Amino acid sequence: MPKKTLASGVVHKIPTDLRKVLLSSSELQEKWNDLTALARNEWICWITSAKKEETRNKRIEWGKTDLLKGKRRPCCWPGCSHR
Repeated sequence: MPKKTLASGVVHKIPTDLRKVLLSSSELQEKWNDLTALARNEWICWITSAKKEETRNKRIEWGKTDLLKGKRRPCCWPGCSHR
């Protein structure tokens, strides 16, 4: 069985909780790897910038749903300030 790989962001590494969700579906993994490094960076930063664990978990689920719908960047967020 081939090892599943995920491309990372420019500044941010994929956190464990997000990695687990992305690896749960080959379609999701493919959509994630198709994003640009800057887009992946913004998804990671948007998710990790949540102050509460509850919010972070919701963002992971929203991200999963939105990525599967073809969305390439998080909505209504000014972008990663770390780039």
